[in-house]
Amino acid sequence: MDQPGTAQRPDPAATPRDQEEESVHRALERYYRADKPPWDTGVTPPELVTLVEGHDAVPPGRALELGCGTGTNAIYLARHGWEVAAVDLIDRAVDRARERAEAAGVTVRLLHGDATRLDELDVPGPFDLFFDLSCYCGIPPHRRDAYAAGLTQRAAPGARLLMFGYGPEPVGNPVPEVASWAAGVTADELHARFAGWELLDVTPGTNSVPTFWFTLRRDA
Repeated sequence: MDQPGTAQRPDPAATPRDQEEESVHRALERYYRADKPPWDTGVTPPELVTLVEGHDAVPPGRALELGCGTGTNAIYLARHGWEVAAVDLIDRAVDRARERAEAAGVTVRLLHGDATRLDELDVPGPFDLFFDLSCYCGIPPHRRDAYAAGLTQRAAPGARLLMFGYGPEPVGNPVPEVASWAAGVTADELHARFAGWELLDVTPGTNSVPTFWFTLRRDA
């Protein structure tokens, strides 16, 4: 891991795609090093609460969280009877999530790794629920098909995917810290990438910038 203030020399053999993935990793590292990741609020979103506890709640089963951060939502799911695995790219986030899960007295299988390379992790599935709080929209576009394939391979028939994502950056806005983040995520993209899934719902978020909650269901 790179340390604060340590300059990293670019790898001359790295491709532009490699460099983009490294840019994402460094940016996320900086957020957690500063203890200010904007997506990691410590509050479980009401959209997940409704799915788990609402009138038409999904019965507890096996869940996989992609980009779990410090564990707020994985812990919430475990407290409500789910068998939970959770993945994050940043090791310090996973370490903090382990501490929090232990303090909460719940069992969560926490894994440090890449949500687009699930075959490298011990998460064989099948899973009944996938939860993604702004993980997918931060993934470089060239890795998004791998993300969709990894979930599809591990989805039980009828599995749900609840995803929160930022929409595309409006034309004329400043370029984000990581260039590919400007792409955001759209319903049309999810239709194209998630073959064998039905897009059940798209609900705009309440943020000051365009955001959306997407609910998908794996074909039975």
